[in-house]
Amino acid sequence: MTPKVSIVIPAYNNVQYIAETLDSVLNQTYDDYEVVIADHSSVDGTQAVIDGYKGNPKLRILSPTPPGGGAQANWNRVSGEAQGTYVKLVCGDDLIVPTAIAEQVAAFEENPSAVLVASRRDLVDSKGSVFIRNRGLQGISGLVSGAEAVRATVLAGSNIFGEPACVMYRRDLLEAEGGWDNTNPYLIDEATYARICFHGDVVAIRRSLATFRISASQWSVRLAKQQSDQAIAFHEQIAREHPGVLSRFDLLRGNWKAVGMSYARRLAYIRLGKRMGHEHAVESTV
Repeated sequence: MTPKVSIVIPAYNNVQYIAETLDSVLNQTYDDYEVVIADHSSVDGTQAVIDGYKGNPKLRILSPTPPGGGAQANWNRVSGEAQGTYVKLVCGDDLIVPTAIAEQVAAFEENPSAVLVASRRDLVDSKGSVFIRNRGLQGISGLVSGAEAVRATVLAGSNIFGEPACVMYRRDLLEAEGGWDNTNPYLIDEATYARICFHGDVVAIRRSLATFRISASQWSVRLAKQQSDQAIAFHEQIAREHPGVLSRFDLLRGNWKAVGMSYARRLAYIRLGKRMGHEHAVESTV
């Protein structure tokens, strides 16, 4: 029987964390879901940990994704294997709370016009210690139009929807938009959410249902120097493709905020120092 929800995991060099991630997605209070995982040819033993979960009836383990293609290759692969009406992508070092799927499915069922449901999240270091709680969804709450949600993320100069573990969306709309948008790689999630948002409404759950881990091994850290340029390019693309959503002032404000956020994020990485787990980082092979 086709599941209501597909949780998809594009694992990559997550040997330290992948078991904890799998445990979090396989222990949900909601039952009508599947989990699909593929390792992106990791070199750190991630696949061996995944193989230890063989036999779980909710889990489909795909063969390793060949090297190359960056994050988009594995994100599209696991998403393309999803069978559920709704999809949630969880990276191989992040977590969701036990009620995450139940709460987000309920939000969809209570709001038929919704195409995407997002929650707040906690930020933790490489050892799992929380340093920021209940982060995200600046400027939106409850049911809002997709255009309003996109405008809010531009005005914030950063991804208010949060990382993939925070977000659930309709699978048919991800497919209609051609999968994950890698035009600006740092914004692969935010840009894709924006495309989906323009198909309907968004539900913002203003409590934490996920945990995002800041660690030196993440590809987003390595792209930090490019983030503001890519954010500005994304904002300008929204303005071109959806006239009337952003005023000229909105665009200028969002671009200014994007530059400020990039510097703030770099300073945060420096301040976190050893808490980011540099000693465990693995050089990218994809």
